[in-house]
Formats: sequence, C-alpha cells, structure tokens
Amino acid sequence: MAQTKRKKFFDVKVPSLNKEIWLIGYNLEDLNGRTIKYDLTRLLKGKSTLAFFTVKVEKDKAYAVPKKIQILPFFLRRIVRKGTSYIEDSFFTNCKNAQTRIKPILITRRKVSRAIKKALREKAKEFLIEYCKNKTYEQIFDDILKGKIQKPVNLILKKIYPLSFCDIRIFEVEGLKEKSKK
Repeated sequence: MAQTKRKKFFDVKVPSLNKEIWLIGYNLEDLNGRTIKYDLTRLLKGKSTLAFFTVKVEKDKAYAVPKKIQILPFFLRRIVRKGTSYIEDSFFTNCKNAQTRIKPILITRRKVSRAIKKALREKAKEFLIEYCKNKTYEQIFDDILKGKIQKPVNLILKKIYPLSFCDIRIFEVEGLKEKSKK
C-alpha cells in the first residue's frame, strides 16, 4: 500500500512582533521562502496595516524576516478630508544591510501651495535617508511599528507647516546586500 504524506503545523517565530505563528506544510523545508501576510490592525490600535514576512529555515528552526509593511488604501481615504492636502513621495535608500523603498504620506491641516508641499516632501526625504543610513532594515521595520520614525519627522515638518497625519505608507526591502567575508 502506498503511504500518503500528511501535512503538519510548524511553529514559525516572528521576532519583530514577538509572536509565534503556525504554518502548514509537509516538512519544515517546504516553508523556506514562503511569504506570510499578517494584519497589524489590532496591534497598531486601528491603523489598518499589513506586514509581509518571508520565512527562512535554519538549523531546524523557522523564523520570519520582514519584507514589507504597508498602510491600506481605505484607511488613507478615511484620513484625507476635504480642505486638506496630501503629499506622497517614493524613493530608494540604503540601509546597513539592504536597499529599501520608502513611501511616506503627509497630510496637512489645510490646503497648501505647491511650494509648501515641495518643502515638506524634500525635508521628509532628507530626514528619512539620513535616519536609515546607519540602521538595519529590521531595526527600521521595528521603529515604524513603534512609531519611532514618524514622531521625529512630524516634529521637524511642523516647523514648515502643521500636519494632521505623518506616516510611512509603504516600507519595502528591495534587495539585500551581501555580507563581505573577511
């Protein structure tokens, strides 16, 4: 008689969320490279956010590495009101161990001119590039979850024009840098 394979649940640690989740597969090696989509809405007190993780298996243990975090579009539509301006940007920046794409979104309290929008966009980009230079992408991911990036950006941009909302709409790891062997 032919023996059938059975799927089992495997524990996958998610260090950036301090959680452990279960994934189903035939064996642990099947999980390697799989993408996990995790809803962070309850964790972030109603800010509708998704996080994407990639599973890596090493020494019979599976753990999830952050790949992308994004605020869902319906949440942003709810935040943007009549009589306000929103400013978006998209740029690449280098971290210690990866190249990442950052897409911030800024919402002003009232309608503003193009010159103010440009000044806000440039100052935010300058701050974020400088912030990311000496940190790993895992640290940046954790800082976005805890709001440690958004608050300083908001305080700096408040000097140009007061904002009602300032956040990172999308943070995505584009490519990992290879570690140099000594």
